[in-house]
Amino acid sequence: MPKKIIFITGGARSGKSDFALELARRFAGRKAYLATARALDEEMAERIQRHKKNRPQDWQTLEEPLRVAEVLKERTDHFGVILLDCLTLWISNTMMAKWSARKILREADRLLEASQGMKGTVIIVSNEVGLGIVPDNPSARIFRDLTGSIHQKVARQADEVYFMVNGHPLQLKKRKAQRA
Repeated sequence: MPKKIIFITGGARSGKSDFALELARRFAGRKAYLATARALDEEMAERIQRHKKNRPQDWQTLEEPLRVAEVLKERTDHFGVILLDCLTLWISNTMMAKWSARKILREADRLLEASQGMKGTVIIVSNEVGLGIVPDNPSARIFRDLTGSIHQKVARQADEVYFMVNGHPLQLKKRKAQRA
């Protein structure tokens, strides 16, 4: 299969990660799981362990909460597919690191450039956060707005875009001509 950028979004517990793993298995070559989550509490540590158990044993796990673009650039020759899970956690990590909105958007552009430069396929998983009520505090509104802006950028560049609902993928975009 040719190289692609595939973007998968949807609500919490909608089946995004399982679907991403299913898609990734269809591609030839070595596979990597680029995890952005950090175990900052017991509940998150348990979630990370569940994700690890669902991942095939022959995959390499790359853990990076902030330097995602650099990891993609450094590893482009090593894998046929890299599954980035999850973009919203990465955005949250950047905000916790006190990055400015401008820096976060600039780094998102670098992440996309690195994805476009990959020799293999990149599958990007993210949570849809803009379908609910308007958050009641400025930080949450900034997070929601940044996530929405970055999602739009990723979706524009992606070859395929899926929205997950109750474990079912709705394909929103499929580019006919693949990237060279």
